[in-house]
Amino acid sequence: MGYKIAVVGATGNVGREMLSILAERNFPADEVVALASSKSVGKEVSFGERKILKVKALENFDFAGCDIALFSAGAAIAKSRAPRAADAGCIVIDNSSCFRTDPDVPLVVPEVNADAIEGYRNRNIIANPNCSTIQFVVALKPLHDLATIERAVVATYQSTSGAGKAAMDELFNQTKGIYVNDPVRKEQFTKQIAFNVIPHIDVFMKDGSTKEEWKMVVETAKVLDPAIKVVATCVRVPTFIGHGEAINIECAAPISVRAARAALREAPGITVIDRRADEGYVTPEEVAGEDQVFVSRIRADETVANGLSLWVVADNLRKGAALNAVQIAEELVRAHLRKAA
Repeated sequence: MGYKIAVVGATGNVGREMLSILAERNFPADEVVALASSKSVGKEVSFGERKILKVKALENFDFAGCDIALFSAGAAIAKSRAPRAADAGCIVIDNSSCFRTDPDVPLVVPEVNADAIEGYRNRNIIANPNCSTIQFVVALKPLHDLATIERAVVATYQSTSGAGKAAMDELFNQTKGIYVNDPVRKEQFTKQIAFNVIPHIDVFMKDGSTKEEWKMVVETAKVLDPAIKVVATCVRVPTFIGHGEAINIECAAPISVRAARAALREAPGITVIDRRADEGYVTPEEVAGEDQVFVSRIRADETVANGLSLWVVADNLRKGAALNAVQIAEELVRAHLRKAA
């Protein structure tokens, strides 16, 4: 006996990835429902290679009878609709920022803190971390277990897909326009994104950090360890898919490059490609469609005691969002929701 799954925001970038990944991984679903706003009703979305789903309206959908709902429709929709789904007995896995800092809602990356899923019983809601946080903590976890990370400094190189389809379109249109001397139109970003980088993701906060940077700090504390001091600089770059992160860590105990590389290779969800040669590292362009977090450029940081530097890349639409949500659902089914045959 399988499960009834709803995907909210099914017409968006992440929603489509959720449907694709559910099919790819043969999630034990008897029924999958694609939901979006009323303006998308009747549109068709793919579920696997052969099945097409017609989009239904979220506004009047009854979640009673649904086992799990994967939400990727933004914080405002999650705030109004997710509690209703949860009250109907459906377990919500939400990809927005709405519930991440709620102490009654577990924030989960399965490779890092799968045991926290048990906390769904508080409100029937589980939160998915921010895309930049997910690949960050997946890479840090084995190193933290090995030598206890005390401080981490990260600079991100985040693709436009992290800001949605309209942001990707803006990059495309600006790039095309520059070649034919059209005026640059800025709608999704505060500055030109084509042939540029923008150190500004989400709103600015009182201390000068952006909210994206704040998210990395508070989410790492909740998922991995509140004792780790995190400093983040988040930058939007002119790529379509794949986030890169340059990370420097300081550990409480000595950590050699060899030991770090071995720990990362043995860790779930990580692929190490680290050759000190041309093409001996991974770039965002290469990770589109991949499930793993890729680690390269592992080297000692001699400027601090017990320091290490590394380069981390992942597909932000998959492991950074949709895949992580599906993995949470898989663990939920495996450990908490086993149905009788």
